[in-house]
Amino acid sequence: MINITFPDGSIKGFENLPTGLDVANSISEGLAQNSVAMELDGIIVDLNTKIASDSKVRLITTRDREALEILRHSTAHIMAQAIMHLYKDAKLTIGPVVEDGFYYDIDMEPVSEDDFPKIEAEIKKIIKAKISFNRKVVSKSEALEFYKNEPYKLELISELKDQTISFYEQGDFTDLCRGPHLPHAGFIKAVKLMKVSGAYWRADQKKAQLQRIYGTAFFSKKELNKYLHLLEEAKKRNHRKLGAALDLFSFHDEAPGMPFFHPKGMDVWNALIDYWRSEHRAAGYVETKTPIMLNRSLWEKSGHWDNYRENMYTSRIDETDYAIKPMNCPVGMLLYGMRSHSYRDLPVRAAEIGLVHRHELSGVLSGLFRVRAFHQDDAHIFMAPDQIEEEILGVLKLVERIYCTFGLGFHLELSTRPEKSIGTDSQWETATQGLKSALNAYDKDYKINKGDGAFYGPKIDMHIKDALGRTWQCGTIQLDMALPERFDLSYTGKDNEKHRPIMIHRVIYGSIERFLGILIEHYAGKFPLWMTPTQVAVLAINDDLAPYANDVKTELEKAGLRVEIDSRTESLNKKVRDARLNNIPLILTIGAKEKESQTLSVRTLDGKVRFGIAHEDFLNRVLEHIKEKKPDFDIL
Repeated sequence: MINITFPDGSIKGFENLPTGLDVANSISEGLAQNSVAMELDGIIVDLNTKIASDSKVRLITTRDREALEILRHSTAHIMAQAIMHLYKDAKLTIGPVVEDGFYYDIDMEPVSEDDFPKIEAEIKKIIKAKISFNRKVVSKSEALEFYKNEPYKLELISELKDQTISFYEQGDFTDLCRGPHLPHAGFIKAVKLMKVSGAYWRADQKKAQLQRIYGTAFFSKKELNKYLHLLEEAKKRNHRKLGAALDLFSFHDEAPGMPFFHPKGMDVWNALIDYWRSEHRAAGYVETKTPIMLNRSLWEKSGHWDNYRENMYTSRIDETDYAIKPMNCPVGMLLYGMRSHSYRDLPVRAAEIGLVHRHELSGVLSGLFRVRAFHQDDAHIFMAPDQIEEEILGVLKLVERIYCTFGLGFHLELSTRPEKSIGTDSQWETATQGLKSALNAYDKDYKINKGDGAFYGPKIDMHIKDALGRTWQCGTIQLDMALPERFDLSYTGKDNEKHRPIMIHRVIYGSIERFLGILIEHYAGKFPLWMTPTQVAVLAINDDLAPYANDVKTELEKAGLRVEIDSRTESLNKKVRDARLNNIPLILTIGAKEKESQTLSVRTLDGKVRFGIAHEDFLNRVLEHIKEKKPDFDIL
């Protein structure tokens, strides 16, 4: 008798060794039809896996989060099978699942998007045949023999430590894979190839260039259509196009990957920084500023010179090597180490908007999302072990306040000790439990990524969700036991002995340039009033009213608003239309009636029009809206 325990605690017995499909069928035919895999004692396996002993089982259906990854993994195999049918000389490498889809790197003749229809047609033939995915385990020597004419697979197998290798067979196609996979290809209801690009094998420019073919797949055509609609919406919101249209920033060949911010872009930038500073002052942080170029000895001490030098910009000055900082942390250590500290001084919360440079390959540069020069809103918190929970909780609450101001939801992920790490078991236990305690006190759901922490300590990552439902990893909270050790930092405890402080690295915006790019797309270029570069446009109906329009502009600017006056010899309708195209949230039209009554006619970006508003009433409402950092355009 095999006893199966389900997530709700119920138990069911089976006389013979059941598969996951048997378990599903024993509950209902509908469940069996919608099950794609199962979690067997914490490990996700194929649905046809036999259950050999009493076990905990969770059936994974098409509605579960893990199912989509399994679907896309299986579709990558089907795409590879289709390509092998069409391109007989192709050599396969790897085909992983990535965010929103999958890709396969293949050594083959160049293909373009014009070739996608015939590849998709072949994929659909395989799907229609409902070919099953069958796992086969062989010895390493058998695997090497099977792939003797496949150089990339041979290389992968040779590096595996396991002496048994798993294959997946689907009709006339076999691929090296750990799985799991769908029961059969018929579960795939919608698939689309998205793009093709070049990729070097093992990301090594000295090795063969491959064709990387990207695709995506869903359990329904409705889901695919929704995804494609979001992609079209994302194109409209592309921050590079909006950045140029709104005159926010630009890039130039003289400094590739290093953005130039225009006056309007600086208005948005300064609004972000001013808000950041006010929140950090209220949370008990002090602000610091450190040089961007420092002596090689610092980077040797921090470990960057040996482990990160290829990404650093270096120079030789007075026969000494220097490097532009790729991160702010080591210089934060210097500031803390300048004087002695007592336990009474802790925690020390030091923040910096630090300019850093990293040499990224030109092929990965992507607008503000991936640059070579950027600012990080770093902070380093030095504390005693018993302060971990309180300080982490304080950062989480600060993160929530800031992200909510922008209308950004977020979720949390806790990454624990990796296989390769420094520090003692006791240190890791203290640090990890401190993070868990803070997360539990914060009382929000979080995911645990086992073994995905930094080598120097566990971390919490904050993943924000924008208006299109896309997620971005921006904020992070990392506990570090390495740098305080490397820089011999200490504080005097209550026992009058020297102790090593525990340090938090944390960012909230992350890269401010990248965060700004995310916000441009999140808001589709229509920033909230407090952030928008030009908050008010003043439009005179005719030249005779221009002097009064200038008086209104001066009055608003004295109140602290960012104002433009449109004095072009264009029709009022065109001026209004242009102001709306430039996403100016408040448009004032000045006519004889407004001058005589000393009132304002106001159009807002959401299309509302109000007449006869007193100047004082207008200013009070607008300034209150800005002070509260409201996200909407219901200003009046």
